[in-house]
Amino acid sequence: MNLLTWIGWIATAVFSTSYFFKGASTLRWIQAGAAMLWVTYGLLIHAMPVVVANVIVAAAAVYSSLAASRSQRRERALVPADESLQDSIS
Repeated sequence: MNLLTWIGWIATAVFSTSYFFKGASTLRWIQAGAAMLWVTYGLLIHAMPVVVANVIVAAAAVYSSLAASRSQRRERALVPADESLQDSIS
């Protein structure tokens, strides 16, 4: 097998394994990595539909993962503030 074939198989394996992770964020990051492998593969075989589709998938995975992280940080930051507000009211 040549390097090109290996990149395609590795991209397939990485993408497939993403479904074994329980955390949504982990799944998205692994899918983004797999999509970037597919972008590399698409560039090497000169297949622009493969490149464009996987750039979109990678961007969506990264964006949604970062948005979820920001949301979780905001929620964690609000919890102590709410608790201290409750303490001052009591």
